[in-house]
Formats: sequence, structure tokens, C-alpha cells
Amino acid sequence: MLGIGVISVSLPMVAKGQNAEDLIAKGDVYYARLQASESLKYYLPAEKLDPNNTSLLVHISREYRHLMSDATSSDEKCKLGHAAMSYAKRAVALSPNDPEAQLAVAISCGKLEPFGTNREKFDSVSIIKGAADKVIRLDPSNDLAWHILGLWHENLAEVNGVQRAMAQMVYGKLPDSTYDQAAQCFQKAISLDPSRLMHYIELGKLYAKMGRNDEARHLISTGLGMQNTEKDDAETKRQGRELLAQLH
Repeated sequence: MLGIGVISVSLPMVAKGQNAEDLIAKGDVYYARLQASESLKYYLPAEKLDPNNTSLLVHISREYRHLMSDATSSDEKCKLGHAAMSYAKRAVALSPNDPEAQLAVAISCGKLEPFGTNREKFDSVSIIKGAADKVIRLDPSNDLAWHILGLWHENLAEVNGVQRAMAQMVYGKLPDSTYDQAAQCFQKAISLDPSRLMHYIELGKLYAKMGRNDEARHLISTGLGMQNTEKDDAETKRQGRELLAQLH
């Protein structure tokens, strides 16, 4: 058994002579099926054999984020999120110019942000932006980086003047942003990968906040009609259906 935080993964017996490549190949089967616990049974022993494999560390980070989505308590989610962030940081330390490693940091930090202290929330603003910007510099066609940047702009646009003044007194000045900047990022994400339903639903949710209800309904309905392919698609659709019901 290997325990990390509140989770415990039962590891398979590793056959004598079995190498990291074999274990990774077995883990990849479950990775593709979005079966995080099963993939980690192979990825974690592989990581012991090949601790400097950037791609493997990125994959492990994603699997901990997926377990985080399934966790029921805030304590569980927080510990799993920190595990995801730890592996993402290791990947970036090894390969700072790997866009997938930088993306893992941006996503993991975003997942952890709701559970952080005020100081950690403030610090996450620059961590997420820095990592997302680097992904886009390294791989301008990465739709997920544009999506993260859209969420970043949207969240900052919602910080009011009082909150900004309080943050500045304690931590420093927050960057300015607008819903229009967020919308441009989500639109770019859709243009790069029109098969991801989350791009449509997130843009639809944003348009609803902007009072562009007809466009919001169209985008959310489009996303709801698409096939689930990502771990969080079911939850994204649930949020979309809730909002769509309010817009009618």
C-alpha cells in the first residue's frame, strides 16, 4: 500500500525484471479510460523506477486531480490537490519548457485555489497566469491553456473595488481584467478545439453574466448536446443545465 495524504492505492506486484516502460504502458490503458486509481497502481511503481520521466509525472498529476474531483470532503480534495501540484512542480523543474508540465501546474493550482488561505489565493493569481502564458508561448495551439486563461480573466473581473483595496493593503495589487478578455480566450479555445464541450458551456456561462442571454443559451445548449470526453464534463453539464433553466 502507498498512502499519499488521505488516499491509499493498492499497488500490484511488480514482476521481476518489469521495467518502467512496461508499467507505464499498462497505466496508460486506464489513463485513457479516466480510471485514475487503476492507472496509479502502475504509474506509481513506474515513477519509483524512472523518477525523472516528465511525461509520467504530468500523467500522475492529472490522475490525482481526477481523484480530487471524486473526493467528498474538502480535506480529501485539498490533500489530493497538493499531491497533484507536487508532481506538476517536479515535472516543471525537470522540463521547464515542456508545455504539458506547465499546463499541469496551471490546472493543479486552479483546482487548489478554492481551498487555499488568502495568501495562497493571492499567490495563485500569478502562478496560474505565468504557467498559462508559458504554455501559450510554447504551444499557441493549446486550447486548454486558453481556457484556463479565460477562467483567470473571468475570476479577476469579478473582484470588486473593496476586495482589491483590501488585497493591496495586505498582499499587493491584483491585475485588472474584464469579461471581454475572458470571452476572447474562450472563443480562441473553441476555435482551436471545437470538440471540447467545456469551452462552449463556460463561454455560455460568461455570456449570461454579461447579459447576452441568447448567445448564452445557444452555447450552453451546444455543449449539452456534445459527448462527454473529460473527467469533469458531467459536472460541467450539470452546471450548464442549471443555468439554462434559469435563462428560459
